[in-house]
Amino acid sequence: MNTPAAPVPGVDLLLMWHMHQPDYRDQNSGEYAMPWVYLHALKDYSDMAWHLEQHPDMRAVVNFVPVLLDQLEDYTAQFAAGTLRDPLLRLLARSEDSALTQEERRHAFEQCFRANHHRLIAPFAPYKRLFDLFHAMEAQGRDSLMYLSDRYLYDLVTWYHLSWTGESVRRESEVVSRLMVKGTEFDEADRRALLQVVAEQVGRVIPRYRALAERGQVELTTTPHCHPLSPLMLDFACAHDALPDAPLPQSPRYPGGEERVLAHLDSALRTHAARFGAPPAGLWPAEGALSSRFAGMLASRGLTWTASSQGVLGNSLHASGISGADPEHGIAVAHRPYRASTVAPGLLFYFRDDRLSDLIGFVYSKWHGRDAANNFVHELEGIGRAAVGQRPLVSVILDGENAWEYYPYNGYFFLGDLYRSLSSHPTIRTVTGSEAALERATAGPPDDDGIIAVTAGELPALAAGSWVYGNLATWIGARDKNRAWDLLCHAKSCYDRVLASGTLGDGARAQALAQLADCEASDWFWWPGEDNPGESVSAFEALFRRKLGNLYRLLGQPEPAELATAFSAGAAAGGGNAEIGGTMRRGTV
Repeated sequence: MNTPAAPVPGVDLLLMWHMHQPDYRDQNSGEYAMPWVYLHALKDYSDMAWHLEQHPDMRAVVNFVPVLLDQLEDYTAQFAAGTLRDPLLRLLARSEDSALTQEERRHAFEQCFRANHHRLIAPFAPYKRLFDLFHAMEAQGRDSLMYLSDRYLYDLVTWYHLSWTGESVRRESEVVSRLMVKGTEFDEADRRALLQVVAEQVGRVIPRYRALAERGQVELTTTPHCHPLSPLMLDFACAHDALPDAPLPQSPRYPGGEERVLAHLDSALRTHAARFGAPPAGLWPAEGALSSRFAGMLASRGLTWTASSQGVLGNSLHASGISGADPEHGIAVAHRPYRASTVAPGLLFYFRDDRLSDLIGFVYSKWHGRDAANNFVHELEGIGRAAVGQRPLVSVILDGENAWEYYPYNGYFFLGDLYRSLSSHPTIRTVTGSEAALERATAGPPDDDGIIAVTAGELPALAAGSWVYGNLATWIGARDKNRAWDLLCHAKSCYDRVLASGTLGDGARAQALAQLADCEASDWFWWPGEDNPGESVSAFEALFRRKLGNLYRLLGQPEPAELATAFSAGAAAGGGNAEIGGTMRRGTV
């Protein structure tokens, strides 16, 4: 007689997309230094919402950093008022009554080829001709660019925005499809019609995701307001948990770090509740960076769950003296949630599968979309087959905006096939973080096959680290990164002295506080160094110095001379050739 096959537990998949851009605004004028917020809204936030809308049985978590939402709302207000504070949008909307200025021409030349050449430029023959003409003229010397007419530049600005439209927008917008067919000689009416498409897509981002959350398909989570690297703001030395010999900044600590981290955290919880009608249950820490001290803060604010990387889990298990293996149930260490009751009582931790997350972020863009989706499902099926008696929980967490520039058609076919397969699969269940937490809080008896949701492990120690290699080296330890921290520490010490003096009025204090919060974003420590592309290093490093300089001015203090000079070797030496233009990092080496 044949023995019945053992039941297959299946797999729970927690898929989480992280959406973030730093604050590109000048705190005085409101002018935008870079256009990435509205461009990602036009291309990525729109497409990601569309794919979820097309597959209502697909569950996911979407994390929005509050400072990104602030800027989306600000752009919406600009469109409504008809007063644009982004120079690239002004070019798109510009009247042709007068010739373009030299500054407008310079800005168009510098900005309108900043895109993945193989996916956003080369596929469009008219745009590619503009690109080739630019480089042919530039080869004769920058002065030769003066022979390129205003008509050329208007077509260039138009094509840049057309290339940054999401695939769903291209397929549904009559304006976008008409202009792509027209291809050249775009007039003022064409550009203003395209501007209206941009305005509509930007204005729809928050309402679309709110609707997805209200129908229970998506869980919306948050991050401390301006995306600060909280563990380092609390204690530079926590970097030694993963890298004991890492050099640290000259400043012994970030002044008032605990107060500032709590300020970012409380602001995120408050603004999330105001935007979406309820406080978040889950929080993705900036850069997936956790430490025991920061986790305790999250628990103190009543959050249900948070997440980080497999590398942080490995370091934490090692620090706890635990192997983490579960041969009885055949479940990998990262495929279960954990608690760290001694440091963060009541908080549940999910640790992403770094390899599976990196497949989506870095590998599948080179595959045929259906093959990539099938491979991902096959990986999950293998995890389910290996399990015995318990259903593993696999967390796949990654950047939800930057990878798609490297996919054909902005990931349209990959995401469509992936969501279709996952939402109809007999043994794979997509869940949100809160659903998985609730299931463990109210665990009942096994199902008819004797299967239960995988139980949570316990971490006596939580090692500090991030979603990049499980350590904090992307933001501290290298000379240029440590220099950035020292510049910020000096500015914060000045801020503290001026506020203690009582010389600033309420309005000036509020402006200075907003600028300080902006300067505390993790992005300003991500880019310095020799591994990132020189153009990006130079742009972000200069923007950071301008923001620090503005903080001193708001405080009524002289701007230090050192802020006039680039401090990053990458900015001076041309930088490196990081994957995905340096906007993302793999979780494992």
